[in-house]
Amino acid sequence: MVMNRPVVCVGALVWGPDGRVLLVRTTKWRGLWGVPGGKVDWGETLEQAAVREFREETGLRLRDVRYAQTQEAVLSEEFHKPAHMLLVDFFARTDDTAITPNGEIETWAWSSLEETEAYPLNTYTKTLVDLARRRG
Repeated sequence: MVMNRPVVCVGALVWGPDGRVLLVRTTKWRGLWGVPGGKVDWGETLEQAAVREFREETGLRLRDVRYAQTQEAVLSEEFHKPAHMLLVDFFARTDDTAITPNGEIETWAWSSLEETEAYPLNTYTKTLVDLARRRG
């Protein structure tokens, strides 16, 4: 089913206690790697949605959540179905690295920002990682 309005989604690039970031490969991005995230629920702030989605998908609690950027994905061929998404991205930290994946996550890796180049990232995650590199 094709939605007739854009869907607001959140995602977070999250640093673990050792300074590496979490990357995940999910069922929704055609084998490409990205960051945990999902749709914003009615009555929920963007930050609340990012914290909830991250916990649901990985089991991890976030702290120091801060806005990073907003992107628009219009009928991206990288996504598993036709969709128009407004992607609101955050940077955050977590104090743990033990992942309890939900059914969407196929595999995951903790990586330095430099090492992320070895992963086939979706376009939107690549933009987020590049922003993190520029901001230091």
